[in-house]
This record gives sequence, C-alpha cells and structure tokens, in this order.
Amino acid sequence: MQTVSRLYDNYGDAVAVVTELEAADVNPNRLISLIANEHARGRDTTVETQHTETSSGAGAGAGIGAALGGTIGLLTGIGVMAIPGIGPLVAAGWLATTLAGAATGAAAGGLIGALTGAGVSHEEAEVYEEGVRRGATLVVVRAEEADIPRIEMILDHKPSRPWRAHREEFVANGWTPAR
Repeated sequence: MQTVSRLYDNYGDAVAVVTELEAADVNPNRLISLIANEHARGRDTTVETQHTETSSGAGAGAGIGAALGGTIGLLTGIGVMAIPGIGPLVAAGWLATTLAGAATGAAAGGLIGALTGAGVSHEEAEVYEEGVRRGATLVVVRAEEADIPRIEMILDHKPSRPWRAHREEFVANGWTPAR
C-alpha cells in the first residue's frame, strides 16, 4: 500500500474530494481519512451534529454527510478527538482510528507518528500537522500502486498546494519544525 496526501486550505474542498473518492469506489472505511482542526477554514459547524463516545474516545457526526452531498460513507462517521500539540480535531477514516489509539495511550507520536507509520516522510508529516494546526484540512488515502494515478487525479480536482510550498510559507512566517 502507498499513501497519498493533500492539504486543503478549505474544509469544503476536502469534503468534496472525499465524497468524490467514495463515489469512485475507494473503500472509505479502510483507505480514506480526513483530519481537520475543529476550527478549520471553511468548516460550517452548524451542519454537524457531534456526540462523544466514551468507549472509543472519538465522537461521531451524524449530520455532515447529508448536509454535504448525501454521502453515507466516511463523512457520516466523522468524530471529534483531542490530540496533544494540536488540540481538538474532527477526524474520520483509518487515520482517525490510529489517532484515537494514540489519544488513549495505545500509540505514540500523534499525527506525525500516525502519518510516518503509514509511509509519509517525517518532514512531510510535520508540515501536515502544522497545516492542520493552522486551519487546513488533510485528506490521506492508502491505496495499491495501480490505483494511485486515479486517486491523485481526484485529489487534484480541488485546489491544494504541494507540502513543500506549505513548508516554505510556514518557515517564512517563523515556524521551526520540532525535529
């Protein structure tokens, strides 16, 4: 499996990409993840209903799928969790499950650790974590190599910038990676 990621400046763009991935038969329960700061740019909290599941440490949002295109896959399982160093996140998919485990002590490293464990470079994962902290929305897809071109085409239907461009912007604004 390979991991493909995009950081979107607008939450709605990320949701549209996830919806399109689901419509293209990319299995949402295992392969697609969406991670955003609870105050992500473009996120309309008036259409999301959240409740906390005490058994898993994650919440579920029932209203977002219907409100944003009637999708019944990944987005109906969106939850809220707190990750040290980032704060409250809305998250869904396999990466959300990994982060929920990290939040309860089953794994270490938070978002950076989850991403590097999935094959994303440490340098790239740091940028994604900082981007989410700053209000961007991350979409991560795990897929077989043969499916990557089709998935990248869908991911590129909405505007995103290469992670290195985000890194340059963050560094220019005073960010220093933890390393």
